[in-house]
Amino acid sequence: MNIDFSIIGQRIKQKRKANGLTQEILAELLSVTVGYVSQIERGRVKVNLEMLGKIAAALDCDPGYFVSGTASSQTTYLSAEIQKRFDRMNSTDKKMLLEIADMLIKNSQSKAAN
Repeated sequence: MNIDFSIIGQRIKQKRKANGLTQEILAELLSVTVGYVSQIERGRVKVNLEMLGKIAAALDCDPGYFVSGTASSQTTYLSAEIQKRFDRMNSTDKKMLLEIADMLIKNSQSKAAN
């Protein structure tokens, strides 16, 4: 698996901005220089797992998000994965999937009732 550090950097930048933080504030939280944060966000440095964990903690997110674009701890993770697959199906398969989902829900409800 090739790791694309520029994509990781882009995700860090997006998350930082979404949290309303500047590079200066993030650098301060991480005890690094603003230049280092800038290099991470541009994918110029290969950020190690320890630093990735610190960044994730500072930005209040799962470190896996930076690598994969999703995080298993996100409540929307499975919904997004299901939606991706659903979008690639034809209408017949979509109807079949909905029927299967309905059967699974009924099965879960009957188990919960017992």
